[in-house]
Amino acid sequence: MTDSLCLAVQATSAGTGHFTWIDWAAILGYFAVTTWISHALAGKQATIRDFFLGGRKLPWPAVAGSIIATEISAVTFVGVPAIVFAREGNLTYLQLGLFGSILARLIVGYVFVPVYYAREIYSPYDYMANQLGGYVRTMTTCLFTLGGMLAQGARVYLTAMVLDLIIGQSAFGQLAAFTHTETITWSIVTIGIVAIAWTIMGGMTTVIWTDVLLFAVFFLGGFVALGLVIAELPGSWGQSVRYMARLAWDAKEAGPWGKFTFFNFDLSPTKEFTLWTAVIASTWGGLGSYGTDQLMSQRMFCCRNARDARRAIIASSVSQITTATMLFVGIGLYAYYTANPLTGHEAALVAEKNDRIFPLFIINVVPTGMAGLLIAAIFAAAISSLDGILTALSQTTMHAFYLPYRAWRTGKPVVEGDDAAHDRSLVFASRVSVLLWGIVLCAMAYLAQEVNAEERFKAILNLALSMAGYTGGALLAGYMLAFLRLGIDGRGFLWSAPLSVLLIFALVWHQPWTHVVCWLGAGIIVVAWLLARVRSTERLRGVVGGLAAQTFVLLVGLGLMLWVNYFGYLDRTVDAAGVVRYTTIAWPWFTPIGSVVAFFFGWLLAGRRTEIVRN
Repeated sequence: MTDSLCLAVQATSAGTGHFTWIDWAAILGYFAVTTWISHALAGKQATIRDFFLGGRKLPWPAVAGSIIATEISAVTFVGVPAIVFAREGNLTYLQLGLFGSILARLIVGYVFVPVYYAREIYSPYDYMANQLGGYVRTMTTCLFTLGGMLAQGARVYLTAMVLDLIIGQSAFGQLAAFTHTETITWSIVTIGIVAIAWTIMGGMTTVIWTDVLLFAVFFLGGFVALGLVIAELPGSWGQSVRYMARLAWDAKEAGPWGKFTFFNFDLSPTKEFTLWTAVIASTWGGLGSYGTDQLMSQRMFCCRNARDARRAIIASSVSQITTATMLFVGIGLYAYYTANPLTGHEAALVAEKNDRIFPLFIINVVPTGMAGLLIAAIFAAAISSLDGILTALSQTTMHAFYLPYRAWRTGKPVVEGDDAAHDRSLVFASRVSVLLWGIVLCAMAYLAQEVNAEERFKAILNLALSMAGYTGGALLAGYMLAFLRLGIDGRGFLWSAPLSVLLIFALVWHQPWTHVVCWLGAGIIVVAWLLARVRSTERLRGVVGGLAAQTFVLLVGLGLMLWVNYFGYLDRTVDAAGVVRYTTIAWPWFTPIGSVVAFFFGWLLAGRRTEIVRN
């Protein structure tokens, strides 16, 4: 066990006497009621259309609530207050949501949604495949799978870390000792079991209604948390608010308006929370998150029509209320711990990671019963994200791999509704897929724990949000290649997508071991390209010329990726311990950069649809 985890266990042991059976009853009672209501609303899952799309009959307010519940993970509850609590923390994070996120939802609602509802499809990847060719579905599914495993695996781990800090020793201490494991392992398993059970129980319909109930809990939980923090400050309610405001305003190291600083006009691309990052990078990235990431877009496909889907995605902008509330919780925590400074192990925990400040407050300060409500809110936010990714991963892999395999094996296309027994077998396969993906994501969370992945980022929030950027750009580029009438097929995208992912990796990581990864990736792409050209049964004239020209273009792209890995950083420093640290582009720019690379090379390496001549 690491030193930090040892500290966490000691701090937890000191504080969990405060966490009583009343808190446990609140948590278990909430989840029992949620399970019962969601199961009652799920209805019968007769076909995979029912299982994955909810029969396309769900009301748009429920879908909007589900989108919010998926977007607001436990990382928001823990990481957002920590951002403001930090010495230089302020409200600038909210710029990303109020400008970029809302603008992106409007564009998705009025541009993306109509083309998705033009025909019966299950995901954005079906649309891309219809426009560019079936092989694009395989590539986009692989991209989404990789991004989902990275992002959600990290979220499960980080949520488990929080739960372990709060209740791990009291809930799983004996079990961990008996099995010679760590308590955080059982926190991961618990989160996985609940999410898998809910998803298998009723598919997307259960997920939607569960998310609505979860949204209600953590929406309320945010205001309860803010009220509890203010209540613990000196004086009456009004005096506490004035005390908090005065301390926040006087924290001038956080900005010209102290912790109330909202606008940041800095032009540095290394800063995550600036106005131009919000307007450009956050909007650009939001198009990928809400429009091409199946985790979010799958919910839009559950609406009755395009108009309802548009309403749902735009109405989900209400999520910014929860984000703003948790930012003010961070201001309250700053005021409380200015008046009541941390000492001992707790001070060491927070000095190592600011993200632990809110869980420690729940352990030591929040009254009995209310602590259970807040833990339920954190747990609810975690489950709402995990059950969403389970249905999304299951649906995309079913349609990209299992259904084509079944059609090939039977010699006829898979058609729903013709045979009840056939439909039941497909639903059963979907549930098995959910179970398998749940195990994989829990394993990814455990792997994140083992490699201590969060050390690359100062804040838990940055780690979780950055993971989607590795593949998000390529997925958005796939949509644009399909949406724009360029007269090309999707074969160029098969090469530009992995190139884009590698380039973002090369941009973020610059240690010696990453050079090996980039060279290996480049070698695999070159070999695959040459083999594909040798085995090709087609002669085509590419957009920029023949085979030699396209090969040159690919080599230029790979050369650019390798150059970025060696030299594409903005600053290089060596700390007192001799550790080399690199300053690179901030994570909101990952998706814009990746999408430009994937689109540009996807266009240059493609073949013209009308110029393909078969031998």
